[in-house]
Amino acid sequence: MMLNLAPNIADPDDFYAELINSQRNLDEEQALRMNARLILLLANHIGDRKVLTEAIACARAAGG
Repeated sequence: MMLNLAPNIADPDDFYAELINSQRNLDEEQALRMNARLILLLANHIGDRKVLTEAIACARAAGG
C-alpha cells in the first residue's frame, strides 16, 4: 500500500472547519496535545508502517 496523496476527503471544507473548531478555546499546549493524540489515533488506524514512514517523510519535506 502506498500513501494516497490524491484528494480523498468527502466535504474537505467541512472537515477543515471541524478540525479548526476542535481547537477552539484550547491554549497552544492543549492544541498541540490534541493534534498529537489525533495523529496517533489515525496512525494506529492506518497501521501500515511503510505508509506511515512515507507520510512522515512527505510531511517533513513539505514543512521545510
